[in-house]
Amino acid sequence: MARGLWKGAISFGLVNVPVELYSAQKRSAELDLTMLDKRDMAPVGYKRVNKSNGKEVPWEDVVKGYEYEDDKYVVLSEEDFRRANPEASKTVDIHAFVDVEDIAPLFFDTPYYLSPGKRGEKAYALLRDAMAKAGKAGIATVVIRTKAYLAAVVALDEALVLNTLRYRNEVKTAEDLEIPEKLKGHKPSAKELEMALRLVDDMADEWKPENYHDTYHEDLLKRVEEKVKAGETEEITQPGSEEKPAKSAEVVDLMSLLKKSVEAGGRKGAAKEKAANDEEKHPRHRRTARKRSAA
Repeated sequence: MARGLWKGAISFGLVNVPVELYSAQKRSAELDLTMLDKRDMAPVGYKRVNKSNGKEVPWEDVVKGYEYEDDKYVVLSEEDFRRANPEASKTVDIHAFVDVEDIAPLFFDTPYYLSPGKRGEKAYALLRDAMAKAGKAGIATVVIRTKAYLAAVVALDEALVLNTLRYRNEVKTAEDLEIPEKLKGHKPSAKELEMALRLVDDMADEWKPENYHDTYHEDLLKRVEEKVKAGETEEITQPGSEEKPAKSAEVVDLMSLLKKSVEAGGRKGAAKEKAANDEEKHPRHRRTARKRSAA
């Protein structure tokens, strides 16, 4: 079983629900790349160096410090972080309940699972079911490791999920990017809107995350294999004639493109085209999918 980050409680009103906090993220499927010196292909390492004597410092001798004056530090241990506010360091303190749909997606950051603690199952289930029925999220404050976060506690199936939130001053607005200014004079016609709605309706589907996977990771591994087979393991590939031009961002005839998309079958047409591309690039996955479908 995964190791919890801490054991504490959810606090709302006078109720405390014993919980344990777990990360809800898996490690992303990135290639494990090593930094190399291109002159001799030797691996480039990291060193923790003492800036006063230039010597390497082993991990066991590394501590955290806060510079309170120039070149003067106060050492802070994990116990110091806990003692700063013993309650906050182990409590998900819910301040209010809001409608889940009122929280804009750009405010959500990192998800965590809240698991019920010992003798807390009944209170946990009560809070989960009450929030699910009301369609509410609990807006809370919580300390994770050494930082205080704003967070939303929501019911998800049988569990409670804590998702850290970005503060208002950490999120840019459309005005910051002058988006409304750029949209002036670009109002779609009634026919364009009707055609776009038809396309959206035809592409409508249920959200099934299992239908999607990272094909770029596989493409990158394929590129590694190509370079190995070609004996180009130490060659730095430069942009050349094989580079495909980027898709044009300029829309010449919006109505014509919408009409073609609808006539092509919308989601079905796009799915068919995607399946053909996947078959060409990842035939292994297509064969597996057909076997599952036949079963």
